[in-house]
Amino acid sequence: QVRLVESGGGSVQVGGSLRLSCAGSWKFYDRYSMAWFRQAPGKEREGVAALDSDGTITYADSVKGRFTISRNGDQNILFLQMNNLKPEDTAMYYCAADWGGVGRPLARPEYQYWGQGTQVTVSS
Repeated sequence: QVRLVESGGGSVQVGGSLRLSCAGSWKFYDRYSMAWFRQAPGKEREGVAALDSDGTITYADSVKGRFTISRNGDQNILFLQMNNLKPEDTAMYYCAADWGGVGRPLARPEYQYWGQGTQVTVSS
């Protein structure tokens, strides 16, 4: 069983930045595909950024050029750097992982392990 814990959420103004972190209790960290999802009230959970086990990175169109996904292999931590935040970025953000590669990096069913989420609120 893999346990994921997100941190780094908060409240910022439009144009601000946040860095989310996801710490995982796992062995062979680099053999997992990982991703960040978000869910706003009344909306479906959507994929934001993904880092496949082979190193391929995928972003949703809505965050390209503003968000950066990365991982620190030494500390088994996944990051999401979010810049130039907009009100529509307001959501609960979740970290997700699955063993090996995934066919659809931003699709929720691809991932078996999920964190509890961290709230991001962007105000104008």
